[in-house]
Formats: sequence, C-alpha cells, structure tokens
Amino acid sequence: MDTTQLVAFDRIVREGSFSRAARALDIAQPTISDRIRALERAVGGALFVRGGRAAELTDLGASFLPFARRALEVLDAGIDAARQTQAGERGRATLGVLESLSGSFLGPALAGFHAAHPGVEVVVRAGRHPQLIELLLDGVVGLALVAWPCPEPVAAELSVLLSLRERVVLVAAPVHPLARMRAVRVCDVAELAQPLLLLRWWLELPTSLAQLAEQAHSRVDVPMDTGRAMALRGSGAGFFPWMQVAELIQAGALHEIEVMDLPPLFRESALVRRTAAAAPARAAMALADALARRAREVGITAC
Repeated sequence: MDTTQLVAFDRIVREGSFSRAARALDIAQPTISDRIRALERAVGGALFVRGGRAAELTDLGASFLPFARRALEVLDAGIDAARQTQAGERGRATLGVLESLSGSFLGPALAGFHAAHPGVEVVVRAGRHPQLIELLLDGVVGLALVAWPCPEPVAAELSVLLSLRERVVLVAAPVHPLARMRAVRVCDVAELAQPLLLLRWWLELPTSLAQLAEQAHSRVDVPMDTGRAMALRGSGAGFFPWMQVAELIQAGALHEIEVMDLPPLFRESALVRRTAAAAPARAAMALADALARRAREVGITAC
C-alpha cells in the first residue's frame, strides 16, 4: 500500500468514475485500475462494485474510505509541518542563558519571537556560566548566552553567533550619600558605600573592582536580585550591568553614579553554539536574530 493508491481511491470516489479520476490525476486508466487492484489486495477485498457504470463503493470500501482520507490528511499535514520547519515557522529551539540576562533582556525578545513564530517550541534554561557550558556540551541546549571570552579550553569548540557588550554602572538609592555627591571618586565609594555590593556578573572580578573591594570599609557578596533589593532600600551601592537597573534608573528609583577616577566597566557575553554540532535549525537561527534585534533596541553593541 502506498500513497498513490490511496490518492487514486479517494479521487475515484470524488469523481464517481475510474476514467474521470484518471484524467484528473493525469494518468492512464489502466494505471489507476492497477493501483486500485493493488490496494484491494492489501485490504483484503473489493473496494468498488464491479460492472456498474458509476464507481459504487462496496461495504468494505465505504468502511475504508474515512481511514484512507485521514491518512492522506495526516500526510499533507506532515508535509506542511516539514515545510514550515524548513522555513523556521515550526520546530524547536533550545537556549541556555545567564540568569542576569534571562529577565529584562530575554523576556521581551522571546515575547516578540513567539508572536512572529507561534509554531516554534522554545525551551530556555537559565543558570550560571559553568552550568550553561555543561548544558551546551551535553546537547541539552543548542544555543547558549554565556560570559565571553570563555576561559575554559572548550572555547575553541564554540562558534560565536552574537557578541554583546553591556556597560556596568554604579547605582544607589537617591537617599544614599553617594547619590547626593556632585563628584565621586574611588575612595568615596570605598568609604561610603556601606556596604559595597559585590555582584556576580563577572567570571573574574575586574582588577579595578578587586582593588576597590580591598579598600571598602564594608562589603557583601550577594546575588544580583538580592543586591538590587538592598540598593532600592538605600542599603549599599553596587556595580550592576545596565540591563539590570535601566528601568529603575529611568523611574528614579535608583541613581546612576559616575566614578571619576574609575575606568569604564563592561560586561561581555556571547551567544554561542558547538562548532561540531549539526547546523542550527532555522527556528534556532530565527531566535538568534530576535536576540540580535533586542540587543540593538536596548543599546548593547551586537555583531
């Protein structure tokens, strides 16, 4: 049994005769008759009443017809799904993302992607850099947004699809002493942060911040969300990646503080895939494009 036999069977029923069905399918009548005989051997009996002028179904043919049509519908749906997958409109995309980029950065990007590609299933795993590298190498995710440059030897096995460079800013609540100063220097931060919030947006603490931390009268090492909550309550000042505090600064809940004698700080990350893995599906590449658009929207350098 094959699809040509099912198509011939369905067409004969629709046209009401073998000859008209053959013309509709652009095949010879002996060919369509051969296909029906082969189908009848497969189902174990005659599908049409022989001898009549019109193609009349037997009881066996009538019972088989809905299943034949359902099989053709499923096949058509499968072909359509395959074409949509090839075009990036269906399929599955898996992404690992740094926890600090999973909210304000990824959220809007993913919402826009889903609106444009509702048929694509997206699976996101958030975590710290080492966890994401492990998920990528194990094949749990096909793409990962990780800290970059990657210090692990495995970096040579990764291909960069998108590079991000996000500035890092010192923030505190408007009532904090540092926020009320006109000119702030490193020594002021060390003395007045109370405490200095050390936040894990780096793989290695930048030298300038490491030196500042050594000078700080008081410091705490906290997760990003904890540090942001403390800063909002006026307890401490910390250096945050821009995406973590941009809306709070714009709303006036936090104040961006320029440190005059501190060089500019940046957090770099990259969307990567395993070079040796199969080429990403169109759905995954469409998701990468959505992330690139989001990066441009929020002013992060992307390439």
